[in-house]
Amino acid sequence: MPSPAGLGALPPWARELLERARVAHLGLLDPSDHPRVLPVTFAIAGDGIWSAVDRKPKRDPARELARVRYLRRDPRACLTVDRYAEEWDQLAWVQVLGRVAIVAAPEAPEALAALAAKYEPYRSEAPPGPLLRLAPARCLWWRAAPP
Repeated sequence: MPSPAGLGALPPWARELLERARVAHLGLLDPSDHPRVLPVTFAIAGDGIWSAVDRKPKRDPARELARVRYLRRDPRACLTVDRYAEEWDQLAWVQVLGRVAIVAAPEAPEALAALAAKYEPYRSEAPPGPLLRLAPARCLWWRAAPP
């Protein structure tokens, strides 16, 4: 079921799925406008969904991460979380579509706190950033169980 509004329009079960998910998939466009989907850690803070560039090994640490380059070129993105189960009446997903802003980590203490609350490794070492803030423009959701 679609919603033109932001996160506040999600039904309670969809908001809970989004908040509790440990990983999401971020869809974006590469420089050739081919779709790319990347697993990301994320947290909700304020009216945005935040992800961070952390200290995990990168292919080329001297170069800006590909997802950041792609989003600088075209900030349109979609974040998807889902629940899979062998009992298909438990299937569900939530998508949040919007635009991503690239924010320096020191400029977003609320987002860093939300990420640290959700992910233990960020408690011992805050991600250096940058942070990616998805501003929800449209939310979509579906579940197999009846309402």
